Amino acid sequence: MKTRITEMFGIEHPIIQGGMHFVGFAEMAAAVSNAGGLGIITALTQRTPADLANEIARCRDMTDKPIGVNLTFLPVVNAPDYPGYVKAIIDGGVKAVETAGNNPVQVLPILKEHGIKVIHKCTAVRHALKAQSIGCDAVSVDGFECGGHPGEDDIPNMILLPRAADELDIPFVASGGQADGRSLVASLAMGAEGMNMGTRFIATKEAPVHQNVKDAIVAASELDTRLVMRPLRNTERVLTNAAVERLLVKEKELGSKLEFKDIAEEVAGVYPRIMMDGEMDAGAWSCGMVAGLIHDIPTCKELIDRIMAEAEEIINKRLSGFLKN
Repeated sequence: MKTRITEMFGIEHPIIQGGMHFVGFAEMAAAVSNAGGLGIITALTQRTPADLANEIARCRDMTDKPIGVNLTFLPVVNAPDYPGYVKAIIDGGVKAVETAGNNPVQVLPILKEHGIKVIHKCTAVRHALKAQSIGCDAVSVDGFECGGHPGEDDIPNMILLPRAADELDIPFVASGGQADGRSLVASLAMGAEGMNMGTRFIATKEAPVHQNVKDAIVAASELDTRLVMRPLRNTERVLTNAAVERLLVKEKELGSKLEFKDIAEEVAGVYPRIMMDGEMDAGAWSCGMVAGLIHDIPTCKELIDRIMAEAEEIINKRLSGFLKN
């Protein structure tokens, strides 16, 4: 399938694996890229720029296909060594960067200078237009269904994608609720040039996370995610568990008096315990409503091949069958 996204990133299929904390390691990115998509290493999961450089090198040993790096700009007092991470990306020969969080304008000139394409994650059309205006090459449009941070507007992809298509000149991919060939065809129909999958890629053989995490996604339905940190205007969609339900009780009881320190036990530094050790009640971890569409744990190649075959069948048979000859 040829779209502006496949052309831009030099990939076979219009499928991107989004950056995910303590998931986007070399093994994950290489498996997706080898299967014809665009695999993404998550920079801030690596503690230092040197660690990221090593992770990129490890990934290069596993694939000769295009790979990307996610660089999330956090609103924190003690910022990570962003210049160091950018240098590791450039020195590693990476040609695709997925930015997220705050405006990435400060790193765009040097990335452009080295021929790196930038795709920025956006949860609103106004943010996508801003990304376009500052020179991003593409955007990932994240609907309210998505795992992680869906923004504060609560607009689902059935509305958000056509709105983005109406406004944008640069290509975009759909993110949130993406799991199969139906997701891809629907997103293409609404103006996207591909799709970004997060939660679906965690439930694959190669995903470097504990089996308990994969099993939890397969067991979950579309009703099993919760929105946390809404009172702090840092909303995150997570899979429910004991810690999440405890957190929600705190939010309700404290109301407008809620501070981050009140819920730090449930959200701060819990990812290694969950993703690595399989402690499923350790805290809140990002998961999309799409869990309701995930019923197995295939290899990345099996998953992507299945998505593309299903998409082709939908386009060539089901949809074309509705047209009168």
